[in-house]
Amino acid sequence: MTVDEFLDDARAELDRLEPEKALAAQRDGALIVDIRPHVNRAEEGEIPGALPIERIHLEWRLDPTGSHRVPEVRPDSRVIVVCNEGYASSLAARDLHRIGLPGATDLVGGFRAWRAAGLPVQPGGSPAIP
Repeated sequence: MTVDEFLDDARAELDRLEPEKALAAQRDGALIVDIRPHVNRAEEGEIPGALPIERIHLEWRLDPTGSHRVPEVRPDSRVIVVCNEGYASSLAARDLHRIGLPGATDLVGGFRAWRAAGLPVQPGGSPAIP
């Protein structure tokens, strides 16, 4: 299987959101999780209200039954994963399905599409939740 096929398989499991729909979902209570490295968040900014959880810690912090999860996450949580351009986030959201978050998806085009759409961005550099 090629990486493109791998990505296509992951995306087939997701109801991916365009930036405007992701903002509407956030306003309706969805949790946006920013998996970008600190350097990207510091240089480009962040989505207001997003939880910065780097990819290496994602499953541990979002496992709805795990002892290391963030308190905002429940099995019925709607989670929108954000990376730079929407590739790593698709794979991450698929993995979240596998650990018990069927409401996980990702942002089409990632943070850069959000910013290009003129949606709210704040200065970055928040430390990630370890």
